[in-house]
Amino acid sequence: MHYAIIAAGEGSRLAQEGVPVPKPMVRLDDRPMLKRLIDIFAAYKAESISVIANAKMPEVCEYLEALAQEMPILRVVVASTPSSMHSLREVTRDIPSGKVIATTVDTIFHPEDFYRYAEAFDAVTDADAFMGVTDYIDDEKPLYVRTDDKLGITGFFDTDQGDRYISGGIYGLTKKAVDLLAPCIESGMSRMRNYQRALVDNGLSVQAFPFGKIIDVDHASDIEKARKFLNISQ
Repeated sequence: MHYAIIAAGEGSRLAQEGVPVPKPMVRLDDRPMLKRLIDIFAAYKAESISVIANAKMPEVCEYLEALAQEMPILRVVVASTPSSMHSLREVTRDIPSGKVIATTVDTIFHPEDFYRYAEAFDAVTDADAFMGVTDYIDDEKPLYVRTDDKLGITGFFDTDQGDRYISGGIYGLTKKAVDLLAPCIESGMSRMRNYQRALVDNGLSVQAFPFGKIIDVDHASDIEKARKFLNISQ
């Protein structure tokens, strides 16, 4: 399994709210949030872990470069991109053929939930994309996910239309799904949610996998919320 982490955002909201370190370096336990995610991925059949970091965050880039000296499977991409979808394109560009699980650095979940998801994606043979979803809605701008009775995803929506799940920001992609990124970007598309819509619109098989709960760390208040969710005392 290949993994990709998007850590190229500037984290401006956290900085404005007084958080003194870049978002990827925020500690929920005794590790930066970025390292926690790398450790979770490394524990499940990791052939490679690729991370894209923003050139404007030298602290993050230096941390990753040092970590890569200790972890041969870790690949670091340094780039400033206009959107998370562009970041996904950059970080998956040179990943060898095979399944890849991608997520943003601020997506917080229990490892046990993730390993169930990764095992299911590893075994599935009839899906081009395998998306982590959650029925826990605590996002400023959630992306609602419509599924059929077999958890096949039939649509993504910006507004609540009575659908149970929202996107959890965890993307399991086959080569066919990754290859769609380039034409999406060439057409002028941006934003990850539009890429997810394009997967469905282009006839790919997109499946949902429910997680118990997923939290995004967008604001300073979310840090303590994430610690409580993970049962971490600080």
